[in-house]
Amino acid sequence: MSDELPWSSDLTAADRETVWHPYAPMPSVVEPFPVVAAEGVRLRLADGRELVDGMASWWSAIHGYRHPALDQAVRDQLDTMAHVMFGGLTHAPGVLLAQRLVEMAPEGLAHVFFADSGSVSVEVAIKMCLQYQRSQGHATRTRLLTVRGGYHGDTFGAMAVTDPAGSMHQLWADVLPRHVFADRPPTTCTEEYAAHLRHLAAEHADTLAGIIVEPVVQGAGGMRFYDPEVLRVLRAICDEHGLLLIFDEIATGFGRTGELFAAAHAGVSPDIMTVGKALTGGYLTLAAALCTTRVAHGISSGEAPVLMHGPTFMANPLACAAAYASTGLLLAGAWRAQVAGIEKLLIEHLEPAQELPGVADVRVLGAIGVVEMEQPTDMRTATKAAMDLGVWIRPFGRLLYTMPPYVTPEEDVVRIAQALLAAARASA
Repeated sequence: MSDELPWSSDLTAADRETVWHPYAPMPSVVEPFPVVAAEGVRLRLADGRELVDGMASWWSAIHGYRHPALDQAVRDQLDTMAHVMFGGLTHAPGVLLAQRLVEMAPEGLAHVFFADSGSVSVEVAIKMCLQYQRSQGHATRTRLLTVRGGYHGDTFGAMAVTDPAGSMHQLWADVLPRHVFADRPPTTCTEEYAAHLRHLAAEHADTLAGIIVEPVVQGAGGMRFYDPEVLRVLRAICDEHGLLLIFDEIATGFGRTGELFAAAHAGVSPDIMTVGKALTGGYLTLAAALCTTRVAHGISSGEAPVLMHGPTFMANPLACAAAYASTGLLLAGAWRAQVAGIEKLLIEHLEPAQELPGVADVRVLGAIGVVEMEQPTDMRTATKAAMDLGVWIRPFGRLLYTMPPYVTPEEDVVRIAQALLAAARASA
């Protein structure tokens, strides 16, 4: 690694007094670790330590760091233009990326609205859903049905469809719009659960605009995996009652579960799909909401015949260039074998965690490995145990988990698994 920016005690002090980090008080009570360089699957800290990144920078850096194709795409785009507004103007990186996303997406998704973060793409999807229903003469359809245990982002619309019970958004439960929550989706979809979903939808059909879920994997709400049959049931419910089906693929999209999109596990297509995180390979913030022609034309023929949304940095050319290069790497096909290899190794090397005291469950799907503890972990203790083995993880609640870059070598996947075991032992 080269071209490292210097780190000093002055920067440490300034970080503590000035920078407000996510999910932390101000000033922070836990000092963050300064990163001075990142390359491949490794982070270099200011003290010289190198850590295998078991988190892919919150699940986004699927190709690792300083990938030559992504680096070059950003450099080339920078020579042309870094940004231009998307209102009334357009540019090749945005158009080419939109075409590619439509080619990659589940069948029927034909139009792309760019956003500047995953949470904002969820806001856009919700707005699409509500505006579509209004344009069809259903002004009373202003709520969504979703499931317990979900997570869709930190903005207010996204928080409102995130499970308020015991979540990080519980503080805002009394000011958020009230949506309809079904029970958590099970690992096996029974007829009883399907009937529960059908009953809720029928009971509230007159006020429901659509259904929103994270397909197959519930991410930050608990890293739970559920039966793809649930998605087929939801598709049928939406078709029966005239609701729109939204799949939030921000965490699951672009190969993380072993399929390009988690919707493929069920063989169904949503009416609206959100993507983000891995879209640019972790280089720049970018997200999108894709929709069908029925949704797009329905909105465009309504009382307000435009989608009332427009982020300033929508379709940022640098981000679109990075995303086009990242998706190009995916289309080359190596990701599927890489994810399958990670899954096999995680299953094998996390299995011993089943016998550790304090462990409630161990589960793996694609390039996702989870060790769930019976009690909440101490983040500092668990993080130190992993770092002592040269691995970076970010535990939360009762969860010790990994979502590594797809390019992580076998020996580093094994090291990540060993670090999760060490963190579990330290947390018991």
